[in-house]
Amino acid sequence: MKSIVLTDGGMGQELIRRSGKEPTPMWSARVLLDEPDLVRELHADFISAGARTITINTYSATPERLERDGQSDWFKPLQQRGCELALAAREESGIEGVRIAGCLPPILASYRPDVAPDYETCLSLYRQVVEQQAAHVDFFLCETLASVKEIRAAATAAKESGKPVWVGMTVKDDGSAMLRGGETLADAHAVLDEIGVEVRLLNCSKPEAISASWGEFSKAAGPLGAYANGFTAIDNLKPGGTVKSISARHDLGPEQYAGFVLQWVNDGAAIVGGCCEVGPEHIAFLRQALEERGYTITGSVK
Repeated sequence: MKSIVLTDGGMGQELIRRSGKEPTPMWSARVLLDEPDLVRELHADFISAGARTITINTYSATPERLERDGQSDWFKPLQQRGCELALAAREESGIEGVRIAGCLPPILASYRPDVAPDYETCLSLYRQVVEQQAAHVDFFLCETLASVKEIRAAATAAKESGKPVWVGMTVKDDGSAMLRGGETLADAHAVLDEIGVEVRLLNCSKPEAISASWGEFSKAAGPLGAYANGFTAIDNLKPGGTVKSISARHDLGPEQYAGFVLQWVNDGAAIVGGCCEVGPEHIAFLRQALEERGYTITGSVK
């Protein structure tokens, strides 16, 4: 029987909806301290929907972002809390085979590799994150990386942990099959070949852009996958800004989103899920659609 890894969806926007509080640049980190039950419950909802991998909610809790916003002392508590809440949700679910991914996001800002620190600084900062998460996670997910520099630094730090490494790259939404930083997917694959990662993904891009990039992306060997966002555009999101500056699409409900994902599966994707604006209802619909087509849902890449 065919199997496929089904991941969770986006945490940040869904947590904002559930909380009802005004988002701030540090909101998705602050919710770990102020409303931890919301985080645990959302992890649990994704598991109930069918996700068999969940990612800890520490995307904005990098040392550089926290320093920018004057909260450097939050780094270790936030990392610890993020791990604890994901572990608690898995345990409470009682479902076997759920795996937890560590989170290595862009160091300073999504989609803007031009503001990232130099390579050695990125590597050092990623190593700090890995040190905090390694004892609690099953593998590392380096996600929404937009340049070869970010990819190399995050994947190198994750690989040093001895745990499996998945790398998610974000591509331009214009269909050019280029990283948002302007480099080619071939450039990225060369670095990932050198480091020896287990899984390669496209993520946090429009589903249309992922589809347009699949031909070039799929030239790499090994397990491949994708999970898209549901934003209309990301151009208005500035470093240090909030998601109030970007809008969700109204034409990407669970059925429409599943249509894109099922095409990626037909084209060879072994890992699928969702990113920003993709909630538990999308994952539940996708799980049903995959099972109806004869797939077994799993959390491990074969």
